[in-house]
Amino acid sequence: MDFGYEGKVAVITGSSKGIGRQTAEEMLKLGAKVMLVARGEEELAAAKESLGAHGEVDYVVQDVTGDDAGENIINAVIERFGRLDVLVNNAGGAFAESFEEVEVNDWQGDLDLKVLSAVKMSKAALPHLKENGGAILNLTAVAGKNPGAGTLPTSVSRSAGLAMTKAMSKDLGRYGIRVNAVCIGLIRSDQVEKMWKAEAPEMSWEEFATTGREDIPLGRVGETEEAANVITFLCSELASYITGAAVNIDGGASASL
Repeated sequence: MDFGYEGKVAVITGSSKGIGRQTAEEMLKLGAKVMLVARGEEELAAAKESLGAHGEVDYVVQDVTGDDAGENIINAVIERFGRLDVLVNNAGGAFAESFEEVEVNDWQGDLDLKVLSAVKMSKAALPHLKENGGAILNLTAVAGKNPGAGTLPTSVSRSAGLAMTKAMSKDLGRYGIRVNAVCIGLIRSDQVEKMWKAEAPEMSWEEFATTGREDIPLGRVGETEEAANVITFLCSELASYITGAAVNIDGGASASL
């Protein structure tokens, strides 16, 4: 099955580890060239060395919240690879508290990281994506569709990301650019592994992933590869008629459609 990645170039933010890094690996295996982006050079260098076995990969050390971050990153991609076909906006984290506990400055920081960084990246990438009819994929979370108590400000930022995805898909479809989102549930990641080691270090990963998961219909924490596979598909030519979609990757846990 041809995913259409051969000769294509992808840039993935937040890709030194976790879902971003695994997505890079899947795309490399299918023939893409990939630019990794994160803040820590040591982790990026290690990722490049490991992923280099699968294809042509490089990295940019950049905080995506910086004023010139989008231009800096995209310029580096074009200088290194000469084109751009896929943008995956993966940078972000989970900052969740009750409304009463969240400080005003925390709201701005969360929006800068999860929404405005994707805006900057997408704006900088747009001229190049217009040439190739490429794809943009925004990572959000199921809390963006189904906000609950103690999920602020992250659920609001994720909801904004979903609205942005849908509106962008309407605007950019005329150029053959597809814009989709994935809504991540409980997936094995750096953050979830830290939770595992802090809460249940005596358990194996398999035990932690399946113990007390009655709220997840599939009964377990999702694996990193399972999220990366969906992202890779949505950015591929096999998904050529999918745009404006927001796909849950949560084992069925979300109450939303």
